Amino acid sequence: MVLAHIQQLNTAKILLQSASTLAAQLIKTFAILSFVDDDEFIAVREAELKALLVELHIADANILVRNSKNKVLSAICEEVEASFLIIQQANGQGKLIRSLLKDCRELRIPYLFYKDSFPALDLTKVILPVGFLEEELEKAQFAAAFGRFCGSEIKMLLANDYGSKAANNAEKMQSLFDKFDFSYTLDKATKDSFKVEAESIEVAQREGAGLIIVSASRDYGLDDILFGPKEYHVLKKSEIPVLLVNPRGDLYALCD
Repeated sequence: MVLAHIQQLNTAKILLQSASTLAAQLIKTFAILSFVDDDEFIAVREAELKALLVELHIADANILVRNSKNKVLSAICEEVEASFLIIQQANGQGKLIRSLLKDCRELRIPYLFYKDSFPALDLTKVILPVGFLEEELEKAQFAAAFGRFCGSEIKMLLANDYGSKAANNAEKMQSLFDKFDFSYTLDKATKDSFKVEAESIEVAQREGAGLIIVSASRDYGLDDILFGPKEYHVLKKSEIPVLLVNPRGDLYALCD
């Protein structure tokens, strides 16, 4: 299931159309999640969402409206067996990014932040920065899915490190990609593993890419707590959607 987490209905049309299209490409069901402040508003919100879906000509979408007092994204995603989460970053809510990231820390599925200012999701080219950490490998299966089902060209951006760990990660990713019939390239970045994700924003803009895939932080250090983790800064600066993948030790093995 592709699940779209909507915060403001009146600015969510492009996101909903993009999410519905992505669900069809990935051969998944599509659902919308929205929160209200009290149970008495659930029926009203359901009616609003149904009307919006009719307006957008989106059929066969499930609607999930929940009380915000029970807002646990990871639990809801597991309950409905979601495999992909798209989160609306509504206009004027930029300050909520860190709160949303905190809500997503326990997710076992990839999650994509979608600003209201973004155009329709374009997966023609996807940027995949590759660093030295072991959890970088987790991104490969999602990049492969875009290549296989969405016809995406995957542009791997290899960190310019002194050691061989990043290169080894890239080699393992390529071994997965070579099992399928889609286009990918491997380019060397000018920055190292600590800055390659920031460089990927520049590369995406220069090459007209439509998505960046980034590993979320494994742990938060003092700087992350005070100033926000690396993914927070990528989300703030990126002019295209960013897909985040949480590090999980039990998911390091590549799968198709």
